[in-house]
Amino acid sequence: MFGSGKPRPVDEHEARGETERVYHEIRQTLRVTGINLNFRVWASFEHFFPAMWDAVQPNAQTRAFEDAADRIRAEAARSADALGRVHAVASALVGESPAYQVRAALDLYHYVNPKLLLLTSGVRLALEGERVGGSASGPAERIVRGAPPRMYPMEMVSEEPDDERTREIFADIQESLGISRVNSDYRTLALWPAYLEVAWRGLKPIATSDPHRSAAEALRQLARTEARAFPYPLTLTSAQVEALGEDASAVLKTTAQFEDLLPGLILNVALLALEERDAGALARSPFPAATAGGAR
Repeated sequence: MFGSGKPRPVDEHEARGETERVYHEIRQTLRVTGINLNFRVWASFEHFFPAMWDAVQPNAQTRAFEDAADRIRAEAARSADALGRVHAVASALVGESPAYQVRAALDLYHYVNPKLLLLTSGVRLALEGERVGGSASGPAERIVRGAPPRMYPMEMVSEEPDDERTREIFADIQESLGISRVNSDYRTLALWPAYLEVAWRGLKPIATSDPHRSAAEALRQLARTEARAFPYPLTLTSAQVEALGEDASAVLKTTAQFEDLLPGLILNVALLALEERDAGALARSPFPAATAGGAR
């Protein structure tokens, strides 16, 4: 996954022009404190990226989209609960502050990753020629914009960290999961390298198991079902991508890779979060969204 010739991600500090505009709107619309890897990679297709975002943004700001992501998150919590347990915080962190920060970081990704999967599934289906969205008979209810004040900042270590042990863990994650880039989630957790080491040791046998793969595929199919029911049509075709001067097959390949990767990542974050919460608590959104213009 993401092999030779892979697109080069555009980091937030590198964003200019339309990419900078889209990054700002992503943070506001998805209610998140940073830009995840799939957007940073999509941004390498400089003409496709703003067109893609402008196509998906009307749905992404709706209550329907938020509720669909909530259902994916709840299903992930139930599925992770059946996969096993990872015990990392107690043995890897000393003091309340680091444990609080790890929990806050997990909440960040537990919130945003289902949204990323839902959006990515919609884009892939549209690029493959399937009709996506159009269920609304009128204007859809919208949610408030902007990241919640208590959401953890999306900070992370370098993809090539100075710490040798962290580099070894990243390499093992890549090899074990068949990826060539380390996701933002693991790079954030590497801010506490002792925690990441213990967490990955516990995650690895579960994340590479057949039950985990089956649960991930079920999440992917759920996301596709939810995307097909978007309130507004997602008008984005491979022909449009080609007309923008982009390689539609490369864009679709990248999109498909993220749709395949995200369900397992969602499960892994849920598995780590289950250390301190039960599945019922984890099934609820860590950052419930109010309706735009008033309380829900």
